[in-house]
Amino acid sequence: MRAGNWGRETLQRPYCIGPASGGAPVAGTGVRWEEPAMSEQDSTPEAVAETAPAEGGVEETPKETAQATPPAVPVASDHPDRWGRVDADGTVYVKTADGERAVGSWQAGEPVEGLAHFARRFDDLRTEVELLVTRLQSGAGDPKHALTSAKHVKEQLAEAAVVGDLAALARRVDFVLQQAEAGMEKAKEAKEAARAQSVARKQALVDEAESIANESTQWKVAGDRLRAILDEWKTIRGVDRKTDEQLWRRFSKARDAFNRRRGSHFADLDRQRSVAKASKQALVEEAEKLVDSDDWGPTAGRYKELMVEWKAAGRAPKEADDALWQRFRAAQDAFFQKRSEAFSERDAEFAANAKLKEELLAEAETIDPSSDLESARQQLYKIQERWDAIGKVPRERIRELEGKLRAIEERVRGAVDAQWRRSDPEAEARVAQFRERVEQFEAQAAKARAAGDKRRTEQAEAQAAQWREWLAAAEQALATR
Repeated sequence: MRAGNWGRETLQRPYCIGPASGGAPVAGTGVRWEEPAMSEQDSTPEAVAETAPAEGGVEETPKETAQATPPAVPVASDHPDRWGRVDADGTVYVKTADGERAVGSWQAGEPVEGLAHFARRFDDLRTEVELLVTRLQSGAGDPKHALTSAKHVKEQLAEAAVVGDLAALARRVDFVLQQAEAGMEKAKEAKEAARAQSVARKQALVDEAESIANESTQWKVAGDRLRAILDEWKTIRGVDRKTDEQLWRRFSKARDAFNRRRGSHFADLDRQRSVAKASKQALVEEAEKLVDSDDWGPTAGRYKELMVEWKAAGRAPKEADDALWQRFRAAQDAFFQKRSEAFSERDAEFAANAKLKEELLAEAETIDPSSDLESARQQLYKIQERWDAIGKVPRERIRELEGKLRAIEERVRGAVDAQWRRSDPEAEARVAQFRERVEQFEAQAAKARAAGDKRRTEQAEAQAAQWREWLAAAEQALATR
């Protein structure tokens, strides 16, 4: 029951005669009121000193002690006669530092019952104050609520209809007021510290957001981080409205700046990819036109150049880029597959040519210029013509095969030189014959050159040069005979 409900009251019960102060008989009643007997423990000098009220019926507790520790308040219902009395007309009094104060009237039953009733009401009030003390000391109570409740109790003590140690209870209430005020101050400091911490957290988030907005180019990672910052922002409480609005404006501005910069980047990227798409489309069309070319060397070189240009063009939109690359690669693969097949056929042809030339060399090895020089020369001439007609051989065998043929040619030419030296009368005829052969091969070279046949041109010129050397030797022989 709250103190505010405890006012001066009169209990309507059957009339009861109560004692006067000090246990003296009440005039005209024939009834004597006696103080309750003390227990053996309460009867000791120390107990009497601890429990007996000071002068005026109020216990004194040093002010410093009341401020340092919760002052004890004795339970009134144990010995209510220590703190009040009931007079002959049933008026109930409580003892205070200023003297007795009437708190009610008891008109029924024994006076002791009246005192016990008002003592229990004091104990209820004491219990309420103890509950405030417990909650404040445990930290479970709200200091502001405790302060309000304690002030209300203190205001009611002056007229409270209770019997008990009002002075001790007043000190207890003062202790609650001190603790509540200290708790409120501590709560205020904690609130300020929490506010400062919340401001610092939001300030750090704003600084990070501004850094991202101004510097980051990792668009996805940065975008995800800004969203995470926003989620964290929503969990931070306790920032005053003005500061919160200022920080929010900075964060919002940073986020907008990042979004604009990211949008501009991707717009530029889209434009670059459009240009790259057009460039790669042109490269693909050229690559597809080159597929049927059989000019293997230059075309292969151009495909390499196209690949370099493809890489330099940059990336087109992914779907288009993939499709164009498939077309470009297909054209390139088709050309090089054709070239590979052609080279395989050529290599097989060259290998067959090499075998034919080996057979010619075997035949040429049988030429014997010592027995019939003219026949040997004719045989060599025919072998040379057949040799040229066979065509190319694998590159790695050219030197080997050509070297063997030149050795046979040198052997025949050596025999011819020896014959010249032995047959001076025939020297002029030989000179004429050699001149004729030189002219013949020169004519063949001119004809092949006019036809654009480089290979036959070179072969005819080589044979003309050979016969020209022989011609020079024959003319020299004629000049020195």
